[in-house]
Amino acid sequence: MQYKLDEKTKQQLQQIWQQVETKLAVTSDRIKTNMPYIAVKHRYADIGHQQLTWWTNGFWAGILWQMYHATQESKYLKYARQIETDLDQALAQFDDLDHDVGFVWLNAAVADYRMTANPAAKQRGLRAATILAGRYNPAGGFLVAWNGPEQQGQVIVDCFMNLSLLYWASEVTKDPRFAAIATQHAQTATAALLRPDGSSNHIAVFDPKSGELQTTLGGQGYGQGSAWARGQAWVIYGLTLAFCHNHQPQYLDQAKQAANFFIANVALNDYVSVIDFRAPADPVYYDTTATAITICGLLELVKWLPEAEGRFYLQAALKMFMALTTKFCDFDIDHDELLTKGSAKYHRATDREVPIIYGDAFYVEALLRLLDLDLSIY
Repeated sequence: MQYKLDEKTKQQLQQIWQQVETKLAVTSDRIKTNMPYIAVKHRYADIGHQQLTWWTNGFWAGILWQMYHATQESKYLKYARQIETDLDQALAQFDDLDHDVGFVWLNAAVADYRMTANPAAKQRGLRAATILAGRYNPAGGFLVAWNGPEQQGQVIVDCFMNLSLLYWASEVTKDPRFAAIATQHAQTATAALLRPDGSSNHIAVFDPKSGELQTTLGGQGYGQGSAWARGQAWVIYGLTLAFCHNHQPQYLDQAKQAANFFIANVALNDYVSVIDFRAPADPVYYDTTATAITICGLLELVKWLPEAEGRFYLQAALKMFMALTTKFCDFDIDHDELLTKGSAKYHRATDREVPIIYGDAFYVEALLRLLDLDLSIY
């Protein structure tokens, strides 16, 4: 989509793209077919060799596919395709997979299929979609998030993003069951997780036998009743995508409400998100990944709104993007990471305010969206 941007902004974005393209041309030959998670001392370790089913293992492949789409450099395809093949072993480890198969195979196999129509990639994506559909609890109308026996009734806000895998599967197979499960989960999860003020819970707990909602939990945010910023980001982007696929207007309305909450809060902190909008004011802990995800969500939202209404969300997205770029981007080609100070969880120091691969992935997607060079992964 061509966004209406002034000439100064277009020039700034082109300059940023030159830096990103230069950096990734170097770091891609260093990271190659690894599956990064967190950078330590400016190097992304390969978590794929330690835990092949880890939920972030597709994001580097997603970056590579975006770069291949934008540049047509064959090395990006080569590295991405090898990661996709390596992940075949993860599909065989059925007991270790959870609802985040969407994040993994959307970025790996489905991105490949969208870009190249590779039939092997289509089969991989459909296997992953079938695994995700198999997590459906018909009593409650939801997809089970995790695998522990005590977690069989748990739904988390992150899963809104995984639903695109099911919608894609219905699109390519013409089988409506995948999309029906996705929409039913969206209906159940929004009722349980979204609050009237536009904020969101992270975890909802249902009785797995009766399907009745029992409670909500704070999860990776500050605590119960708080407002975990990345959860808000998943709502904005995930529900906009749900509307994109099923065209039910309530999801667009809920995405706008969540976006308004996020924008109001992030504006208080120079347009970069803290980990939790309802955490104590001190200490300040950033989560830049939430900002990057939200930018992508807002840019998707703008596509579905009249120009006058969408202008507000576009301007907010640009302010966030420029704030990230100015304060939290590392363009040094000797450093693997692109976006700094991402945080996985409020109360855990080991992955708080560190470079995280999905921060890079959504930052690159946001930049390429603004330049109209992006590949539609979700």
